[in-house]
Amino acid sequence: MKNYFITGTDTGVGKTLVAGGIAGTLKQAGKNVGVYKPFESGCGSGQLEDAVFLKEMSGCPESLDRICPCRMKAPLAPGIAAEIEGVVPDMDRVQSLFRYMRETYQPVLVEGAGGIMVPVTDRLLTSDLIKMLGLPVIIVSRLSLGTINHTLLTVAYALSRRIEIAGIVLNQVSRESGPAERTNPDVIRKFAKVPVLGQVPFIPEEKRTDRKYIIKTVQNNIDLNRLSA
Repeated sequence: MKNYFITGTDTGVGKTLVAGGIAGTLKQAGKNVGVYKPFESGCGSGQLEDAVFLKEMSGCPESLDRICPCRMKAPLAPGIAAEIEGVVPDMDRVQSLFRYMRETYQPVLVEGAGGIMVPVTDRLLTSDLIKMLGLPVIIVSRLSLGTINHTLLTVAYALSRRIEIAGIVLNQVSRESGPAERTNPDVIRKFAKVPVLGQVPFIPEEKRTDRKYIIKTVQNNIDLNRLSA
């Protein structure tokens, strides 16, 4: 099975939830899953949230220092937060830790921060990081109004950078469901011309730490067999 980079069309689209759910599902299926979150911002209290969630969902035994080497306090794009805080991300370490993960685990799921054009340093975008690591991407999109534009722009940009797209996961981020939620999936399938791996229903707040519930939801709604092909 390939390693994958999981990116989003925007912040708040449920990228970490989906990434953790995929990791947990693969672990339950007997895969030796590694997770890697090279950049995480918004760690103002010194606490990691996304990296901890990925570690818990995947059962990956690595330390948080290895899973998430670059941490910034401000809740901003990593590159901007790093500049404000006077931090210079060590890209050599970012790459060497990924090589370690790749040699130790199969598959490795790498989660980005925000969307594909978010700065991770003062010179590099997330797309540059993806190219650097040489990974195909899974794009997580919200299901609500506006997602067609965001999703198609993300797909077009990734293809323009010659980044392989493994597929799109559509995630319902709110309880409300209307005409947009019903029609968006078919429109995205028609125009994106890349696989739609699945459509995740709304996961209530109280269930977002329930590993079994999240794994069951992913199993029932995302076709992970396509990632094994």
